[in-house]
Amino acid sequence: MESIKDKWIGVIQDLQDKICGKLELCDGNATFVEDIWERSGGGGGKTRVITNGNVFEKGGVNTSVVYGKVAEPMRKELGIHGEKWFACGLSLVIHPVNPFVPTVHCNYRMFELYDEKDEVIERWFGGGTDLTPYYLFDEDARFFHQTYRTVCDTFDKSFYPVFKKECDNYFINLHRNHERRGIGGIFYDHQKPDGSHSPEFWVNFSRSCGYAFIDSYIPIVERRKQMPYNEKNKFWQEIRRGRYVEFNLLHDRGTLFGLRTNGRTESILMSLPATVRFEYNHQPEPGSEEDKLLQVCLNPVDWI
Repeated sequence: MESIKDKWIGVIQDLQDKICGKLELCDGNATFVEDIWERSGGGGGKTRVITNGNVFEKGGVNTSVVYGKVAEPMRKELGIHGEKWFACGLSLVIHPVNPFVPTVHCNYRMFELYDEKDEVIERWFGGGTDLTPYYLFDEDARFFHQTYRTVCDTFDKSFYPVFKKECDNYFINLHRNHERRGIGGIFYDHQKPDGSHSPEFWVNFSRSCGYAFIDSYIPIVERRKQMPYNEKNKFWQEIRRGRYVEFNLLHDRGTLFGLRTNGRTESILMSLPATVRFEYNHQPEPGSEEDKLLQVCLNPVDWI
């Protein structure tokens, strides 16, 4: 029988192919360039990057299959024990040209821990998809969240409200008055198989969430990619991109895990936008469209 590990590797590789194909069709000009790499401590991955497109300024859709011995820094800093570990996942970030098209992030992964006999002593799944608009369109937010609620409800009706709240509480710049980087989505972590949810259940759930990225994001891009914009809109986009950078470098557990396990730096930092702006104490004009977005980032909304 196919192992859970092999089944999961097949899932993320298929997702990478399908998602890249859909994004290229949506852009209509740029294509992904693939970089196959190996990790010195064990494993490797495929980094696919798209740049300077009609629609997408910079984006990456990465898969990694990495493993190694549990090192002392992992025990101390990440609380990981055992003898060996394995991690496999898909991670993507898309930064659009047009400020009215949102940035999006998606990540689905599986982690296994082994004892000295190479037997699995712990296995968990994690992932999620979240939307980071620069200008708020309520219908887009409702559509995005409804797409993921539908997927969650198919598997377990308790999932969406829990995972939506987890997302709202995770993608926060704590150093900026608990300001969220976007309008959320779903996020789950350390979900371990149990009597109710088998390993196959979590593989199938994560696969469905991965494909839902296509259904939830591409229609929004198609609606917004031709909207006219000006320098003020681009200025605000780059201000908000600054918040995105701050979160990824200061708080994101995936970034920290990758850097502390000798991950490939170029692939890990692929998530950062090409252009970004840091203005001292920049505040949007009260009541403006920019301020409307900021208020939602400070006060999460129940979109459904």
